[in-house]
Amino acid sequence: MAAPCGSSRGTLQLLLIALSAAYLTYSALLSSRSLLPLPTASFPGATATAASSSRRLASGARRRAFHTAVTASGSVYNTWQCRVMYYWFKRAREAPGGAEMGGFTRILHSGRPDAFVDEIPTFVADPLPAGTDQGYVVLNRPWAFVQWLQKADIHEEYILMAEPDHIIVKPIPNLSRDGHSAAFPFFYIEPKKYENVLRKFFPEREGPITKIDPIGNSPVIARKESLAKIAPTWMNISIAMKKDPETDKAFGWVLEMYAYAVASALHGVSSILHKEFMIQPPWDLEIGDAFIIHYTYGCDYDMKGKLTYGKVGEWRFDKRSYDSKPPPRNLPLPPNGVPQSVVTLVKMVNEATANIPDWDSYAS
Repeated sequence: MAAPCGSSRGTLQLLLIALSAAYLTYSALLSSRSLLPLPTASFPGATATAASSSRRLASGARRRAFHTAVTASGSVYNTWQCRVMYYWFKRAREAPGGAEMGGFTRILHSGRPDAFVDEIPTFVADPLPAGTDQGYVVLNRPWAFVQWLQKADIHEEYILMAEPDHIIVKPIPNLSRDGHSAAFPFFYIEPKKYENVLRKFFPEREGPITKIDPIGNSPVIARKESLAKIAPTWMNISIAMKKDPETDKAFGWVLEMYAYAVASALHGVSSILHKEFMIQPPWDLEIGDAFIIHYTYGCDYDMKGKLTYGKVGEWRFDKRSYDSKPPPRNLPLPPNGVPQSVVTLVKMVNEATANIPDWDSYAS
C-alpha cells in the first residue's frame, strides 16, 4: 500500500530543474562518458513510497529477484492499463516459476497521488517543468526513473522496466546474465541506419555504432546499480535529442527509446537480446514462448477473421478506443480465424476486468 507523504514543489525547485535542463549542451553530452544526475536540490520530493514485496524468497531467488517498475502519467488511458497490468503481474508472481519476480511499483509522474495508490504500489514523481516535454509526454519517463531510483527504497538488485500496455502471460525469470541486461530487440530501432544522427550523442571515440543495441527501455531487466548510472544520462540525452530538430524528426515517437539505447552504450552496459521477451499482436500470431503481450498496435478484423489493418474493422480491439474511458467488462471475443495472440489478449483483458474490484462503476 502506498503511504502518501508531503511534498514541496516550490517555484525555486522547478526553476532549478529548468535551469539544469537548459544548461544541457551537446558538448556536455560528448565530453563525458558518465554524465552526472541533476543536482539533488532540483529533485521534488516524492509524495508516495513504493511498497516492497513481503514474499519470502529462497536465497538463490532473492539474489536474482527483480523489481518491476511501470511509469504512468495518471491519465484514464494509462490508469486502466496499469490496473490490468498489475492484476496479471500478481498472477504471474504467484504462479510456479515466479520466484524471481519481486516487488512492483507504478511510477506516477503526475506529481500527485490518485485514487489507485492503495490498489497499486505507487511512487509519485513530479513531471518535467511545463513546456520541457514539448508535447512529447514520454519524455517524463526517464526523469521519473531518475527520481524513483534516487528516492525509493528498492530491495531487489535488478529492475524490470515495463509499460502499462504489457500483459504478463507467464512468470518471468531474470533473463539478465553476467553483467549484461536483458532486452527485447525492436526492428525499428536501427542505429546503423541513423549513424550520422547518433554520432551527435555517441561520438566515434566511444566505439563502433554497433555498440548501440537495437533496444528501447522496455522491456529491459538491468542491474539496479547500472540503471542508476544510465537513467540520468538517458534523461539528458532524451531532452537534448528532442531539442535537436534533425534528431527529433528522424526518431519521432521512439526518440526516448534511442536515448536509452545510447545511454546504455555510453555506460558500457550491453544487452542480451531476447525475441521471446514479448509479442506484439496483430503481427505476432502466436503466444509461443513469450512472457509479455504488448498491445501497442490496434487489432482490426472483418467477421471472417481477416486483418484490415489501417481500416477500422467490423471487430476491433485498440487501446486508443479507450483513451478517455476504460473498456467495459466482457469485451466481445474476436471472430473465428483471428490469431491466437489476439484472442488471448482480449480474454486476458476480460479476466482482469472481471476480477478487479469496482470495474463497472469505474468504467461507467
